[in-house]
Parts: sequence; C-alpha cells; structure tokens
Amino acid sequence: MGKPGFQTILLTHQEIADICVIDTVAVAPGHAYAYLATDTPPESVEAANDTRLENLRSVGNGLIADLHYTSAAPELTLGGTPCQLVPTPAQTDLFDRLNTALAFRNGEPVSAVLDWLRYHVRHHALQAALIVDRARPDEAAKFARKLKKGAKEINGLKQLVHVHSDMPLGQADLPAEAHPFNAPDAPGKDRMDIPEPAPWDAPLGELQLFELMRRRFLDTARAVALLEVSDLLTDITGAGVKGRTVFDAAVKSATGSVVLAGRNCYPWRVRKGDAAAHGDHICVQFDATKLRKRWCVAPSRTGPNTVWRMVRIVSASPEPDEWVQFYRCMGLRHPADSVSKIVPKTSLIEDATLLDMATNVFDHKALRMPEIAAPEMSSDSNDVAIITCMKNEGPFILEWLAYHRAIGVKDVLVYTNDCNDGTDIFLQLLQKKGYVQHRENPFEGTGLKPQHAALQAGEKEEVIKYADWVISMDVDEFINIKVGDGTVTALFDAVPDANLISCTWRLFGNSDVHEYTDDPLMAQFTRCAPEITRKPHQAWGFKTLFRNVGLFKKLGVHRPKGLNPQLWNEINWVNGSGAPLPKDMYRNAWRSTSSTVGYDMVQLNHYAVRSAESFLVKRDRGRVNHVDRDQGLAYWFRMNNNVDQDTSIQRMIPAMQAEKDRLLSDPEIAEAHAFSVDRHRAKIDALKETDNYASFYKELTGHRMQRLARLHPHFGANVFLAGPEVIPDWLTERELPDDFFFTVDKQETAH
Repeated sequence: MGKPGFQTILLTHQEIADICVIDTVAVAPGHAYAYLATDTPPESVEAANDTRLENLRSVGNGLIADLHYTSAAPELTLGGTPCQLVPTPAQTDLFDRLNTALAFRNGEPVSAVLDWLRYHVRHHALQAALIVDRARPDEAAKFARKLKKGAKEINGLKQLVHVHSDMPLGQADLPAEAHPFNAPDAPGKDRMDIPEPAPWDAPLGELQLFELMRRRFLDTARAVALLEVSDLLTDITGAGVKGRTVFDAAVKSATGSVVLAGRNCYPWRVRKGDAAAHGDHICVQFDATKLRKRWCVAPSRTGPNTVWRMVRIVSASPEPDEWVQFYRCMGLRHPADSVSKIVPKTSLIEDATLLDMATNVFDHKALRMPEIAAPEMSSDSNDVAIITCMKNEGPFILEWLAYHRAIGVKDVLVYTNDCNDGTDIFLQLLQKKGYVQHRENPFEGTGLKPQHAALQAGEKEEVIKYADWVISMDVDEFINIKVGDGTVTALFDAVPDANLISCTWRLFGNSDVHEYTDDPLMAQFTRCAPEITRKPHQAWGFKTLFRNVGLFKKLGVHRPKGLNPQLWNEINWVNGSGAPLPKDMYRNAWRSTSSTVGYDMVQLNHYAVRSAESFLVKRDRGRVNHVDRDQGLAYWFRMNNNVDQDTSIQRMIPAMQAEKDRLLSDPEIAEAHAFSVDRHRAKIDALKETDNYASFYKELTGHRMQRLARLHPHFGANVFLAGPEVIPDWLTERELPDDFFFTVDKQETAH
C-alpha cells in the first residue's frame, strides 16, 4: 500500500485591539467562519463594510462568527478597530470519505502516537488522522518530522495531518495538563502545591476548536471519532451499534452519531527509566463509575446545523444503546514517577481486556500487580478486640468496659496520654487484673495525632494482630446490638457472611441532665437524634467492626484503611441493617448516607456530651483526634441532639450492671473507680469556680440551648458549621411547624 499523505499546518492567529482571532475558514465563496479566542466579549464583535454577521455563537467561552461578505475578504470591527480577516480555504478534500480520528496531543511522545495510529488502523479500520498538537511551534515542528518518518511504515493509513498553533490553546489559569493536579483521580489535591499556570500545556481552553477542525478539514469525512492519542477503542462486538467498526456505527446510526464512553486506565508500575506506554496500562479502578464522553459522527448524516463540542454533538441524540467503550491511558496524559501520584493505588485492579491487549496487541510485558491469596474466613472464629484512646475518662471506664464485656467483646487495648485524673493508673490496675491491655500513647515526637499514633502502634500488638474482629472506637461509644440477645454473637449470626459491619452513630444528647452523677450513661441519656439525621454531617459517622483477615493494610479511626485492591471482591460490607454497602465506599467512606444508613440490627450509641457538668471537663481536656480544636458551644450545639428518644440499649442494663458489680467486688478496682469519680467531681467544681466556665455552664444549661437541642431537624448544614450564635432568639421562643427550615449562607448571614 502507498505511503500516507502527510501535511503539517500552522494556525496563524490575528490579534486586533487585544482580541485574538485563532483562524478564519472560508467554506464557500463569500462565506467564512471566524473563530475568536476565549473570553472575547460578544459586544466587541461587529460587522463592517460589505460583511454581514449572520450569527455569533458561543462555544465554551469562545465565539464563532458566521460571516457572509461580497468583498475579497470578510471585514469586522473588533473592540472598535476595523480590520480585514485573512481567510484560509477549507481543506476538506484531505479527509473526504475517510474514517478519521480527531485527536489532541499534549506532550505525548511520538512513539506513543505511532502506537496509537497502528492500533486503530489495524483493529478499527482507521484511515486518517487529524492531530492537533498543543506544543509550541518549534517543538511541534520537531515532533512533526518524527511523526512523518514513523507514519510511513503504517500500512492502511491514507492521510495524516498535523496541526499546531502559534498561540497557546490551554486554559490560562491552570498548570500543565500532565501535572497531577489535572489528573481527575489524583489523591491529596487539597494539599498539593500547584505550579504556575502554563497555557501552552494546560488542559484545552479553546473549545471552539472542534468546530474549527470540522469546518476547515473534516466536514466531508466518512466518519470522525474524537479520540485523544491516549485513547484506545475496544472491540465493538456485542455493543448496541451496527457495523464492524465505530465508523460504520456512526454511518448506520439514524442520528449519524454514537457515544464513545471512556474508562480511565493506569499502569500498576512502569519500569524505572521508561516512559509509560499504552501496553503498560493494565489496571482500572474497581470503584470508578464516571465515564468520559466523546463521540463519533458521520458529518453527512447529521447535517450542517449540528455543533461539535468536546463531549457531544449538539442536536444529534444517539439512542441510549448506541455507545462504544474506549480506555484512556492516564499514564500517558499525566506521566509521573509513581502511579500513586495520579490515582490511589488502593483502587486499582487488573483488567482482562487490557492485559490481553498489552500482550497480544502491543507485544508488551507489563508489570503486574502482586498476587494475594483470597483470605480464609471462618464463621466459627468471632473473638472481638477493641482498640481505643482515652484521656481523663476515669469515671466512665467501668460502665463502658462492663457493657462491652457483657455483649461478648473479648479484648480491649487502651492507649492513654497526659492523664491527671487517675485514668492511666486505673487502666494499669485493670491490666494487672487481666481485663484490658494498657499502653502509653507514643504520639510524642511523631508528628501524628494521638489517635493515629495509637492505631499505628496497635497494629503491631498481638491482641490486635490475632483478633478475629477489630473495631476502633471511643469510650463514649457503645455498640448497641438490636438482634437476638444483644451480643456480638447474635450480630454475627444475623449477618454470617459479612466481614465488615459499619455501626452508624446515633447521637445521644444530654437529655437536659445538667449535673454529673455516677450512674449508667445508658440509663440517664435516652434523648437522641432521629434515625434520619442528615445534618450535621457528623450525625451519620460510623465505626466499623471488621474481620481481621488482611483485606486492608492498617487500622483507621472509622474503618480499616489501605485496601488491598486485589481482594476488593472478597469484601462483604454491610450497614447496621445488614444491607450491603456499595463498592464506592470501600476505600474512604467514614459516614453513612441517606441510601446507606441503617439501624435495624446495630447502631453505635454516641454519648458525645454526657451531662453539662461532664462536658466542662471534656472541653478542658481537649479532643483525642483533633487536639487543636476547641470543644466549645458550637460542638455542644452540633452533638447535643435531644429530638427523639431511644431506649433500645436499656435491655442490656442488667447484664452490664452484673458485670460492673462483679468488677467492683474487687476492692482495688472499686477504690480506683471511686478515686476517678472524686477527681471528676473535683474538676467540675474547680472549673465552675472560674468565670469562664461558670458562664459557659450557665449558657449550656439555659433555656436557649435546651430548646435548640430539640430543633436540629429545622436547621440547614451551614447553621451547624456557623454555630448557634447565628440562630435568632425568636426562633427558640415559638412552636415551629414541622416543615419550618432555617439556614444561613456561607458568610453566616441569616436569611
């Protein structure tokens, strides 16, 4: 077969009165389209002399002027300055009746572009390609020479046109497209140092280019597929389209177009010193649901009144089943020394189609994911271990410990730091008696928050390593099991195949109990948030019981972290009603949603505030995980929810009390508990002697805050972010209808 026709074409812009005309294309005698750059004000464009401005269309933020003229060239007034445009005749003959790819190149090496061409010529009957090169003119010219040389060897390629511009075409405020900031799934973007804007290399900003390429080059092509040089079409066999190729499908479609639906793919790893190639891309994200939309269009079928945009052909609506899949090779678009910079590796799994293509199409030996054997899970092994952190929680230890022992928890590992109420001494005694294991929190000097340091250290402890089930939770949280006899055995029997069970918080308020007494929390505090409590967002936080079989690499505050993605399909994660959680929650979720919340089998009673007096001590103590945040009035307002009532846990009070009494029958334990209670009472009295805490206590126990604790369903999310100060007093003095709603804007201005 003959060598392909090859041209490299430079788009030469005109600049008039600070207005940039990217190109002007003459499509017929006396008829041209002018393409004006992004952010050109429409009012700055006026026809002049013998030119009629038939239409001025906005595409993206750029403009397309449809011009009819009787003079030698179209004339406009741009920004008040008369000018004559320099039209270029359309060159649609280059692609006449050819299956054509329209692609944009932004730094990909010539080897990758040639691989992309060979693949689509051989497997998808591609005959021609129009490649818009985003590089600066000198670099683009060097690339064109290499491209021309390599393309000569591609049998079946009939036409190849390389287009570049003398002006940058990227978004002016973004860094280079290759930077991880522009990778859609890159982790840690909120902590990323963003480089300076790079308009030559940034993601495409001139979205009218699709129409420009159409009018100048592609209007008589048989069919045009919008594909990047990082995109690989898949076999259309079995797709809901007609024909052997995607180009056939567009021609045979009643609308003249089909959707291309793209899935991002990634290398697992690239060999040191090598650039990523198509054949390295063997992985996809198991939990990704969003597809990239592109298109393939048969211009003669859709007619002249459609508009080509990035994600669709305007005025052409393919049928829902008229789509073809492609893969987007993200390591080519966003080259990085580690794949983890552009995608969480915990989301990646190998894809059979990509593996086959790597070996049999690209003849490439890709680096594979390490294999991990599926874990063995026995429903007969159900010992539970709790890992927790405490600071000055002495008077509350015994009830919490007795309750969880009563429901069948076997082991408790406690980390403490900076205690001055006897908590650490009490726990050392309980360790000596064999009821807990106690450790000093190793967070000092690590740069970690105390809770995170404890979890990291706890992973190495045998009590955690060899537990069948593990949960990270706090001493103000109680696992409330509603099935069977209320024990963990009953819960596991109810969901025998589950290996993760998320227990969603039910926020329990102070039930208007102001004074501290040494009575069970579960007896004193019965007022709580309704089950359907979307706001504040903390209301549906959860803690997770997980089977300790290696599905995840490490402990987390709300759930295990560091998923081994090879094992994702071994996960059977259920909510508190036993319903399966969706896979998009497997890696990072820490709270329930309206579609995933459930309380029927188990919930986590969260006594975050307890009595008003005890809350004074909690505020003085500080938070275990957010040590730099004050637990002031805003925290009390968010977490003190007294709207509903729930006494379901009280059926376990006799079992808890029996275990607590057994523990207290040991004189040393009884003495340590009494000491903690006395210290707590003394601390409360000392705090109330200070003006600051006396005033704070008065506010907590006043009518206004008591009333607000029963009005949470009436408030928008921003109210909880702003704090109770933004709520007008009149609102607490009236009876409110059920549908009453109050919120504030982000600047805390009531409306």
